[in-house]
Amino acid sequence: MKRLETPSPAALAGALALSERRLTAEEARAALAVPMGEAEENESRSLIRWFRRRYPTPAARLAYARRAYRRWASARPVAPPGTTG
Repeated sequence: MKRLETPSPAALAGALALSERRLTAEEARAALAVPMGEAEENESRSLIRWFRRRYPTPAARLAYARRAYRRWASARPVAPPGTTG
């Protein structure tokens, strides 16, 4: 198996900027106006079925969400002083 290269700092910064940018109202409306395709719907339904089997109760789902949020929050880069984020 081929080893993946670590992205450059510039690529990481660009990806972070894209992931954190705020959409305009027009961009959000345009994105929401596009209907979901059959393949995307099937994939979504498949993932939902898997998740519901893996976490069958509301308590299990909430516990998972809390763990996932803690992982996300601890891995998220801290913004430099004087910036927002």
